[in-house]
Amino acid sequence: MATVLDAGEIGRALKRIAHEIIEHNHGLENVVLLGIPTRGAFLGERIAQFLGEIQSPVPVGTLDITLHRDDLRMRPPRPLLPTLIPAGGIEGKDVILVDDVLFSGRTIRAALDALGEIGRPKTVQLAVLVDRGHRELPIRADYVGKNIPTAASETVRVQLSEIDGQDGVEIVAGA
Repeated sequence: MATVLDAGEIGRALKRIAHEIIEHNHGLENVVLLGIPTRGAFLGERIAQFLGEIQSPVPVGTLDITLHRDDLRMRPPRPLLPTLIPAGGIEGKDVILVDDVLFSGRTIRAALDALGEIGRPKTVQLAVLVDRGHRELPIRADYVGKNIPTAASETVRVQLSEIDGQDGVEIVAGA
């Protein structure tokens, strides 16, 4: 097991992503953040906090993608998590999906399907803490905290203080 990001590095990566979001969108007037549970929701909240400190508050919510996954029959059942859309909705907004790790791209494909059932944003962007490669679908992140090359057999484990009691990103050797 190798630690690749500690708490300070995670904070700096998220602050940098916040600055990139402001620059890319020429401000925050039309931006809405939607975190993908579980850890993406907490990362979305953290990015929203940085955006509020840098420029102005942004609406933030969560988007549960469970029922849109293409691997439902291969995994044990899991409870549905809340989808919380900010009061202004997503119609015509620049929606930024937030997740912890980008791997095959299948989670983001499911998120796009779930988003399509809620409304029609002007644009959809993607922010991830870690991009580990190994894409199976033509999906890329607009904002990346850290690119971490991995073997397909390895696992990237993100720990956040809100859930795990500490912040860190580790690579765990596969079987």
